[in-house]
Amino acid sequence: MRSFPLPIALAARLSPVVVLAAAGWALSSGLSSEPQAAEKRTAGGTPTQSASAPSTTTVPMTYTAAPVPCGSVAEKTVTSLVPGAKASGKEIKSTDSKLRRTCSWNALEGYEYRWLDVSFEVLQSDDAAEQSYGRRLKDKSGGGPVPGLGDAAYSVVNLATQDKQQTREGVVVARASNALVIVTYNGSDFESKKAPSTDEINKGAIKAAKEAMAALLEGRG
Repeated sequence: MRSFPLPIALAARLSPVVVLAAAGWALSSGLSSEPQAAEKRTAGGTPTQSASAPSTTTVPMTYTAAPVPCGSVAEKTVTSLVPGAKASGKEIKSTDSKLRRTCSWNALEGYEYRWLDVSFEVLQSDDAAEQSYGRRLKDKSGGGPVPGLGDAAYSVVNLATQDKQQTREGVVVARASNALVIVTYNGSDFESKKAPSTDEINKGAIKAAKEAMAALLEGRG
């Protein structure tokens, strides 16, 4: 079999740590604690809130930890989307593995190259997750919503060409309460210099996102 040099951009993607840094998955967010409001007791001994004290009502977080990302996608899905990749995947180190976790699978099978990332991010509240979801959508062009995936989901597919080599990449961002699921799936054919079809990449990214969302909802981790 002939040896085909990878384009610079794709060669860089073969390093999960480099890709993670370039994609900016590691964000700086954490949990904060609410100050306790002052309380006073009535003559009968029943605690009541001081009129001048702030409300102590806090909406509990639905999700407090990210699921195990490398176990969030079925083995048969991995082998289908990324032929030749190890089903176990490779987890990327995070600054806070309780709140942000990512698993990557990539392989070159013959002339076909595929890459899959599945990430989970747990934020402080539903509002924080909704805002983060909105910011991510602003960075994307085209695409559209994915019905029935979490509280909200969006999918977009783009084609890039470098040194006459095409690469098509799909991204799905989904939100459920205070957590986000982000899936990136791309591929290239180094013999034809073409990329997989938009339909193939989009369906693959959505399939992985649905399985990852199921892992989140079921609390696997």
